[in-house]
Amino acid sequence: MSKYRTHTCNELRKEDVNKKVSLSGWVNKKRDHGNLLFIDLRDNYGITQCIIDKGNERFAYLEKTQLETVIKIEGRVISRSEDTINKEISSGEIEVTIDDYEVLGTCKELPMPVFSDQEYAEEIRLKYRFLDLRRKKIHENIILRSKVISYIRNEMSELGFLEFQTPILTSSSPEGARDFLVPSRLNPGKFYALPQAPQQFKQLIMVSGFDKYFQIAPCFRDEDARADRSPGEFYQLDLEMSFVEQEDVFNVVERLLVNTFKTFSNKKLLYDKFPRISYSEAMLKYGSDKPDLRNPLIIKDITEIFIRDDVSFEIFKKLVKSGSKVRCIVTKNTKNKPRSFFDSIDKWAKEQGASGLAYFTFEKDTELSGKGPIGKFFSKEALLEIMKLTNAEIGDSIFLACGKQSELEKITALARDKIAEDLNLIDENVFGFCWIVDYPMFEIDESTNKIKFSHNPFSMPQGELTEKELDNPLELLAYQYDIVCNGIELSSGAIRNHKPELMYRLFSIAGYDKKHVDEKFSGMINALSYGAPPHGGIAPGIDRIVMLLANEKNIREVTMFPMNQNAQDLMMNAPSDVSPEQLKELNLSIKKKS
Repeated sequence: MSKYRTHTCNELRKEDVNKKVSLSGWVNKKRDHGNLLFIDLRDNYGITQCIIDKGNERFAYLEKTQLETVIKIEGRVISRSEDTINKEISSGEIEVTIDDYEVLGTCKELPMPVFSDQEYAEEIRLKYRFLDLRRKKIHENIILRSKVISYIRNEMSELGFLEFQTPILTSSSPEGARDFLVPSRLNPGKFYALPQAPQQFKQLIMVSGFDKYFQIAPCFRDEDARADRSPGEFYQLDLEMSFVEQEDVFNVVERLLVNTFKTFSNKKLLYDKFPRISYSEAMLKYGSDKPDLRNPLIIKDITEIFIRDDVSFEIFKKLVKSGSKVRCIVTKNTKNKPRSFFDSIDKWAKEQGASGLAYFTFEKDTELSGKGPIGKFFSKEALLEIMKLTNAEIGDSIFLACGKQSELEKITALARDKIAEDLNLIDENVFGFCWIVDYPMFEIDESTNKIKFSHNPFSMPQGELTEKELDNPLELLAYQYDIVCNGIELSSGAIRNHKPELMYRLFSIAGYDKKHVDEKFSGMINALSYGAPPHGGIAPGIDRIVMLLANEKNIREVTMFPMNQNAQDLMMNAPSDVSPEQLKELNLSIKKKS
């Protein structure tokens, strides 16, 4: 038996009444009722209420004990009276009368309370993260994270995958995000890079003859923070499979995610078999390749309406003649919404940098008309055509935007979310998964006007790959896919290009010559030349999976020791200065900014 405890603080029940017990934990809360002092003792497992009366010589000491002091108590289990039972905790039918206690760890004055889930400034929470992690909600989030990772490991093993670890110190990659660089002491002037992902290594594992690999992999990218992305580092379920097509990867990942989300959440899944949505369809219908399928609003293209003679909305007509497009969002049965609702959406759009959102409502008294600022510019026939194109009905309203395609996609995607939020259309009790497929292999870089890879340079292009197809690279689609849930991208993946000559050709289209490919991807291109199997994989983000399961909006709430927005660890004071001796050893010097 442990000298510190006979039971945890979540273990005692009514059948333990009259037992002599010892418990250890943190003083979570105290309530002084004069002759009786109530102490909620907390450990990793839960809370037990302990009581001591004024007649006990230990009363005065406990009364002065600082919250979050670590103590051991010895006492006897008693039943609570019917009217004092606490159904919120598992040990709520009993309490422990304190005979003796011992301080195991003293506590200074707290910079923030632990027993409350009240929000505090990020700086305080991250500087004292060890205290923040004691708080109930975030403590439970981190335990959930551990359970989810263990569950995923077991599921992957059952699916026949083997877990391997790939190197942390590797070479820098010219593709993707910014690398974290590590200077080499033994090779002066040269640097390792921390892996942005185990991409090349997991492909090399397939070339090595292993069939199914996975890893809960740490990844490092020098990127700015976002609500769904940690600065610096994150973890992903990295997996790769040999002799597979796209559908084989989908089957494995769908089974894994359906089982995981059904095990760890009471929310419903919109689909057990995830819809496949092409990239082009997603950009048209949702304005984004990260659609939230809980949102019923669909974006429609109605550019053709503004070529008609019976439409006199000249601003849009002139823009359409110069190559712009018109897209719209229909809201169902919003005829009774006040003018302020529509105007607020228009004002919001302008705040996003757009020219606004035009709008009107379909009405019919004696005949069809458009009620609103621009309704008068459309004939009855034009309104009927719009209703046909958008599946709108009498009483529905329509918001319209006009501009270049990329600008339109951005504002309509944001507007779709904003309008759904204002109309309370999002069901928070469901998960809506989907696959985004058929990404273009290449795209035009808007800043240089040159062709570049759109997604992943190591992906296998679709089609017969004849010279004619390769001569029209912007029409090439790739076996690349993203998995999205509730508007959050969980992962990107692809069937890989395992043919060296095809890889050289594709890189040449993006402006890389053979020498460059050989230098930057020497390990990969060399390995593929020695008999590589067709293979593919994906890497769902662990942090984002847990964030969804914990119903959190920020990834920090499911990360044990996150950095702040400036990629600083306030608790450990990182990044920090290093000594001149360390720099000298690495053959480095720091050049101060002028």
